[in-house]
Amino acid sequence: MTTASNAETRPPADRRRRRRTDSEERILAAAKELFLADRYDGVNLERVAERAGVSRQTVYNRFGSKEAVFREMVRYHWSAFPGPGHLVRSGEDAAATAEEVLRAFARALQRFAAETDQIRFARLVVAESARRPWIADEFYRLGKGPILDAFVSRLDALVERGLLDCPDTRLAARQFMGLVQEFLVWPRVMAFTEEIAAQPEADVVIEEAIRVFLARYAPDATTARP
Repeated sequence: MTTASNAETRPPADRRRRRRTDSEERILAAAKELFLADRYDGVNLERVAERAGVSRQTVYNRFGSKEAVFREMVRYHWSAFPGPGHLVRSGEDAAATAEEVLRAFARALQRFAAETDQIRFARLVVAESARRPWIADEFYRLGKGPILDAFVSRLDALVERGLLDCPDTRLAARQFMGLVQEFLVWPRVMAFTEEIAAQPEADVVIEEAIRVFLARYAPDATTARP
């Protein structure tokens, strides 16, 4: 699919920014259920409309095409992930330690995987992206990319405060996400039954990831800022 086609099928900018209507919320929730169950080819606007309790014309007027529905459904899915201002429970980011920031972020990843359809959603993306690469692009652009950027900004702030000695915060952010998701997300996406049964508890995975990360990036005691 060409870049021009991608641009045409993305929801208009004003729709992305404004608050969704109740009918749009119902349409996106219905679309998500159907896409997760029947994949991309098994869904059409008629089925989405029927599941949402609206007319097909309403779905068409709101979104324009099945692809546009799917793209906005990806945004709808990722909207359940905590925003940058909510990753540290206290909200006092300026005073948070490196350990607190890392723990809050890791727990947000863990909860999102455990308490939403993230595992099934990731399977959908893997299954469909070989034929439709734009699906993987949207999955990253609307979800993982912004989450990574927000985490990098947190690490940048910790470096500025002298709480981390980290020359490449984007590399470090991806390393930390890998330490967590290799245990808590990807075995479930791939349905590795034996590995899932044998893996440590989530809290153990998170605390060990923090220890490994800080063993590499904690500032040397002799050079740390007062």
